[in-house]
Amino acid sequence: MVRSIAHKEFLSTLRDRRFLVLSLLMLALLLAATLVGRRGYAALQAERAVAQETVNEQFHHQPGRHPHRVAHYGTFAFRPRAALSFLDNGLDSFTGAVVYLEAHQQNSVNFSPAQQAGSLIRFGELTVAFVLQTLVPLLLIFLCFGAFTEEREAGTLRLLLSQGITLRQVAWGKIAGYSQAALLVVAPALGLASMLLLSNEATAVGPDRWARLALFGLGYAVYFFVIIVGAVVVSARASQSRAALVTLLGCWMLGCLILPKATANLGAGLFPAITKAQLDAAVHEEAQHGINGHDPQDQRAAALKAGLLKKYGVATEKELPVSVAGVTMAEGEAYSSRIYQQHFADLTRTYERQNALSTWASLLNPYQAIRPLSMGLAGSDFAHYVHFQQAAEAYRYQLVQHLNGLQASMGYGDKERRLDAATWQAIPVFAYQAPPLGWALGYLALPALTLLAWALGLSWLGMRVVDRSPTG
Repeated sequence: MVRSIAHKEFLSTLRDRRFLVLSLLMLALLLAATLVGRRGYAALQAERAVAQETVNEQFHHQPGRHPHRVAHYGTFAFRPRAALSFLDNGLDSFTGAVVYLEAHQQNSVNFSPAQQAGSLIRFGELTVAFVLQTLVPLLLIFLCFGAFTEEREAGTLRLLLSQGITLRQVAWGKIAGYSQAALLVVAPALGLASMLLLSNEATAVGPDRWARLALFGLGYAVYFFVIIVGAVVVSARASQSRAALVTLLGCWMLGCLILPKATANLGAGLFPAITKAQLDAAVHEEAQHGINGHDPQDQRAAALKAGLLKKYGVATEKELPVSVAGVTMAEGEAYSSRIYQQHFADLTRTYERQNALSTWASLLNPYQAIRPLSMGLAGSDFAHYVHFQQAAEAYRYQLVQHLNGLQASMGYGDKERRLDAATWQAIPVFAYQAPPLGWALGYLALPALTLLAWALGLSWLGMRVVDRSPTG
């Protein structure tokens, strides 16, 4: 009987002109967002790849120079877009895309797309995730709000129950029918996304990215299930279709518009973050307590020199087999980098506390569970951004210390010497490797479990509510 009800609801939905118009509009938006997102992704990816290749070539083709000059010349690290970020831009539009890597200085990632966009970006972008998270639930609300109220108003609910079926079975039949109708709207967009992953990019074909796409689709399937079950339960308890619709629209506004902004503001108020200027000032102040390789009068540098003379058993700097300046630069770099990492870790923890507040709010709002889950699977969340920052800083530190080591190995009088161009060509260039899915899942456990809890909780508690609903 449940299957018959599901089939009947599915056919009735397809015959409903209102659903037909809305579903076609939603499908058009999804397909357009997929194609536009893929085109923008391909353009940005190509630009960053060309830029990275250009700076790598420039670094490798430097003329004969002193290693410390090369350390100050530095290089750039461009963040590549994640393969699924065309489905969900996440934070990519607001976080930086390139960082300058140089000696003695840890720079932030700059030049976000939002800096070059107009003020309209504040109202959001048309992405697949935006349509799935915000607009498709509206379609489901208009589809499901009359699930029970229309039956009750038409007097057919009692007729159904007279056949020996329970209210719970009626509810599950309607949920199954509405789910099939929703699948017709969403499946073509995910199918197109799969085709785009296969096209024109051989590196996109891999188990990690297919697993991300599969979990992406599964996550939204659970999200839509929660919306459908919730709408059917509200319809079962409402006295009229109008009351059910108003209640559901109020829940949509609260969940998709009000609560996310409110929790974000609350997190920023409870865990205020320092500005970039404050971070730079704090790092600079603490770095003054370390060795300054550019100041020959620095007492700590003098103590390091005395230690080297004692270590090698010589009386003068000329007799040392290493360059004092090179060793001093390496020690100073190690100290300043350690200070920066401590402050950066503190700042990262602050942002993580802010984000955690929004994630815990998903216990009250399924929208705040699917949003971090979607961004994380697409590789466009805060954790992936921090991973790139850490990878770029690790490369910067290794590069600068390698150059300091070259300077140290030149011995006394290194300032008048140069290393030939082949030296720079032997240095590996920056090549960012995105983290695998297993790494990302560690950050997505809470929103994923919360979304599952919503599905299981509504399935159990919601059906108990339906059992007690009026029949006429």
